[in-house]
Amino acid sequence: MSGTNPAIDERTRPVAIILASGIGSRFRSEAPKQFLKLAGKTVLEHTLDVFQLHPDIGEIVIVVAPENRLLVEELVTRGAYSKVTALVTGGATRQASSASGIAAVTGDNRKVLVHDAVRPLLDHAVIGRCLVALDSHDAVDTGIPSGDTVIRVNDEDCIADIPERAMLRLGQTPQGFRASLLRKAHARASRDPVLNVTDDCGLILHYKLADVKVVAGDVNNIKITYPSDIYLADRLFQLRSRELAGMDAGSLEGKCVVVFGASRGIGERIAALATERGAHIVAASRREGVNVADANSVRKILAGAMGRWGRVDMIANTAGVLRMGLLSGQDYATIDEQLLTNLRGSIVVAREAFEVMKNTGGNIALFTSSSYTRGRARSSVYSATKAAVVNLVQSLAQEYRSFGVRINAINPERTATPMRTENFGNEPEAELLDAGKVAAATIATMLSDVSGEVIDVRR
Repeated sequence: MSGTNPAIDERTRPVAIILASGIGSRFRSEAPKQFLKLAGKTVLEHTLDVFQLHPDIGEIVIVVAPENRLLVEELVTRGAYSKVTALVTGGATRQASSASGIAAVTGDNRKVLVHDAVRPLLDHAVIGRCLVALDSHDAVDTGIPSGDTVIRVNDEDCIADIPERAMLRLGQTPQGFRASLLRKAHARASRDPVLNVTDDCGLILHYKLADVKVVAGDVNNIKITYPSDIYLADRLFQLRSRELAGMDAGSLEGKCVVVFGASRGIGERIAALATERGAHIVAASRREGVNVADANSVRKILAGAMGRWGRVDMIANTAGVLRMGLLSGQDYATIDEQLLTNLRGSIVVAREAFEVMKNTGGNIALFTSSSYTRGRARSSVYSATKAAVVNLVQSLAQEYRSFGVRINAINPERTATPMRTENFGNEPEAELLDAGKVAAATIATMLSDVSGEVIDVRR
């Protein structure tokens, strides 16, 4: 995976143990909650994605229930999760499952992260904080401040005391350990018939084996426990976005990059920057009579690129139309113009791009806007098309994954482009994002391994 160093011995790199053997009794579902569909794939697959794509994680161990082993094997094979080195059988309790996971880890000094499969919204920043903390501590927990007052009750359900909220944290996973410490804790627990702890950090504290450092978790890293949680998680995935700071390490030398909407604005800057970095550029726009909503028009451009360069590595579609005004004041020709260019154009480019990339892999960048999260008055049609582009990208990322074709949505904030000036007039330059920064972020995204993401670009 990108970001890894082939000279590093994989047996010394951090290991992720994913606990996926639960039956989800509180969820009241026929299928265990880790196998429910969420934003186009199973909860477990989302969790695997996080660790598979993290550059510092060298190995993944999945703890499964015996009856689900074949299903997990199929998910791992289909998703090409190359870091998964072991599927081990879990036990009747979380403690037994974690013990099974650490037993599969070789080496005593390795950093080990134990994570619940049903926390699919974990991000790389939390993993990074855990790994850094393990440089100076042998046990690490993640936690977030409590937004509510926590009360402790007595046997009669009366308040016994109210702890100071500033000192309280809500525990999450992953929890991190040096392998030898976690192994030692579970060895002791196996000989303790009356043990009553809820997680691995609880074991460390119970046996007084080490201090447990707490690092900041993430409020969005929710655990799917009850049916309502799956709906909340689905909404969080829909709104999820990230920035790709420092992700443009990679060469464009000799790559074929096709840019639709390249006559001005962001598209023009993408084409210019890619040219500077050694790419073969095919620039297309309405100025040359190319209509992204017309499959034949798009197909002709891509066929020309294939004929000249033999393959297409990256495709960016920046073509877009914004017509401001109340919906009741727009005629259907104006409405259709936006629907055709912004939505159908994105569909056509994505579909035709797949046809030329399905045998070689590649990257596609479509464009959304901040209005995808909430529609805005006087730009209702435009807002609707940009929300649809996000859903399109999230869906196609799954359809294209096994072919090595990645697709993402670029989400720039207000950017200094001719289209914006035409609709909003002259605005203070300092308040607008430079189109060159958006171009650089787009290229960085197309050089990365991410797929199905909304990539924020900010000043």
